[in-house]
Amino acid sequence: MEPRMITRIPAVMYRGGTSKGPLFLASDLPNDPGGILDRVMLAAMGSPHPRQIDGIGGAESLTSKIAIISKSARSDADIDYFFVQVNPDSPIVDYASNCGNMLSAVGPFAIENGLIAAGDPTTTVRIYNTNTDSVIIAELQTPNGTTTYEGDAAIDGVNGTASPVRLNFVKSVGSKTKKLLPTGKVREIIQDVEVTLIDVAVPMMIVSAAAVGKRGNESKPELDADRPLIARLEKMRNEAGRRMGLGDTSNLVIPKPVMVSAPTKGGVIASRDFVPYNCHATHSVTGAMALATACILPGTVASDLAVLPKSQVKKIAIEHPGGVIEVETESVGSDLAGFELKQASLIRTCRKLFEGWICIPSSVWDGKTGLQSPSRAVA
Repeated sequence: MEPRMITRIPAVMYRGGTSKGPLFLASDLPNDPGGILDRVMLAAMGSPHPRQIDGIGGAESLTSKIAIISKSARSDADIDYFFVQVNPDSPIVDYASNCGNMLSAVGPFAIENGLIAAGDPTTTVRIYNTNTDSVIIAELQTPNGTTTYEGDAAIDGVNGTASPVRLNFVKSVGSKTKKLLPTGKVREIIQDVEVTLIDVAVPMMIVSAAAVGKRGNESKPELDADRPLIARLEKMRNEAGRRMGLGDTSNLVIPKPVMVSAPTKGGVIASRDFVPYNCHATHSVTGAMALATACILPGTVASDLAVLPKSQVKKIAIEHPGGVIEVETESVGSDLAGFELKQASLIRTCRKLFEGWICIPSSVWDGKTGLQSPSRAVA
């Protein structure tokens, strides 16, 4: 019998925060990052192609994200979350980082797929991000023990309102490097520019906009068009990655380069978050966590520019091209030696967009090879 031409893989498409992409059960995919899984991810999203015309990707990094979910065997987590970043116009599949926006969809997906039971009126989900070896606590609204996407929470970069999902990243200090300050320095020089290298939820290189000849409040199109700036930041972040112990980061999205300046719209700081070859349309959640921590950590490049509230629990409003993202932080210690991050959380929203099967050519994957457990994939 001739093989069928299509492999159908169960998936649910979500908007998570200001990002978008499919969520899969791990049992429905090959378990070999760097092998067949790469080919499946590229075929599903339609990469490499700048418009991702032959897949479901949205032609930019924010809409070319994938989450792979399974029940966790860890005592400190309920769900394992494996994040995949597919580059639209190259064959690069990156497994090195986390995505905080897509995290907001993990809880509802897990409940609706029977991986965890919902509480009433809320459910707390302990999510282990396998990419960064860190646990994030999500609290979502589950009235009468069911998921809901309707609510009054609004986030900049998304139309309308939806049910709030609170994400707490306090257990994500040293997400990849196991250190808050991977080099042990609060600031240092890379290519004649002063930077802070920090790791909370994601490794990050923070640079003052003025130090690279920018105001800091430029639009995304303005910054995307500045190819010399993009190239300069790329060289700097690769050197930052080497210093942070991440090795060759030329094909990774980490460390994340972020350009900061004084706020102009009533926030605490202004940020332009690069992903990394163009400017984020809004702001990454993981990047907001790292930057918010840098704002309250004495001596950083960000703390020089931040206009901090005086309350002990500080709400760090970060101005970005699409509006503001607010991180609630709490710390102890007024100097570097005694600093400890006690809280770093924020509100996101999500919405289920469609559910069904993603269809890829069976020549890419037959739906069976590399599976670790029984699958619902149909070849």
